Amino acid sequence: MTTSIFINVPVRDLAAAMAYYKALGFEHNPQFTDETAASIVISDTIYVMLLTHEKFESFSKQPVPDAKSQIGALYALSRDSREEVDAIAEAGLKAGGREQRPADDYGFMYSRAIADIDGHIWEYVWMDMTKFPSE
Repeated sequence: MTTSIFINVPVRDLAAAMAYYKALGFEHNPQFTDETAASIVISDTIYVMLLTHEKFESFSKQPVPDAKSQIGALYALSRDSREEVDAIAEAGLKAGGREQRPADDYGFMYSRAIADIDGHIWEYVWMDMTKFPSE
C-alpha cells in the first residue's frame, strides 16, 4: 500500500470550506463526504479532511483552537513552478483567503503563505535544488 496523508482540519462552515478548496482547483471525494465531513483530493496520496467542529471534537478531548488567532500547524504543498505558486495563492485570495506575509524568494525556492477561510495556513512552495547555493 502506498503511504498517503490525510490532514484533518476543523471548519466552521463545511459548504463554504468545500467551495474554497474547489476554487483552488481541488475536487472532493463524495464517498467520504457527508454533512459533517468532506474529503478534498489534493493528489493520489494527499487528502484534506474538512470536519465540522463537532465531528473534529469527536476525535480528541482537547479543545479546537481558533486558527485565526492561534496556530497548531503549517501545511506546505509543493508546486511545479513559481507561476503555479502564484496561481494557487491568487486563487486562494480570490476565494476569501488571507496572505500571511510577503512572498519569500530565495532564488532556488519561492513560497507564499495563504490562510484559508478558517485561518489554516497553507504554504505553496516551488524549489529548484540545482540552484541551491553550495559552499
